[in-house]
Amino acid sequence: MARIGGVNLPAQKRVLVGLTYIYGIGPKHASSIVDALKIPSEKRINQLTDEEILKIREHIDENFTTEGDLRREVSMNIKRLTDLGCYKGLRHRKRLPVRGQRTHTNARTRKGKAVAIAGKKK
Repeated sequence: MARIGGVNLPAQKRVLVGLTYIYGIGPKHASSIVDALKIPSEKRINQLTDEEILKIREHIDENFTTEGDLRREVSMNIKRLTDLGCYKGLRHRKRLPVRGQRTHTNARTRKGKAVAIAGKKK
């Protein structure tokens, strides 16, 4: 089992898929890493040699911000927006969609569980 960037990569997955388990590396970055290091894309994580794992680790450290550093950076950006009181910051503070999505319907993930409105009593 390879450990890259503080993440245990699944042994039976292909290298392209396994690298996406690292926060901050998606399919596009994974394919660029594999191309840059000339690793066959059909190779599995458990078939990688120690040298290849070391090359991948070094390449990621040099060229990408991942895991804890990236999470910290994103949270600091959100905190900066909320402290400024700009529109996006206010939307973050109210826990509503930030990027212009509608809220009349949908947005349940962001708003939470729907609360029924109690009927009028006579």
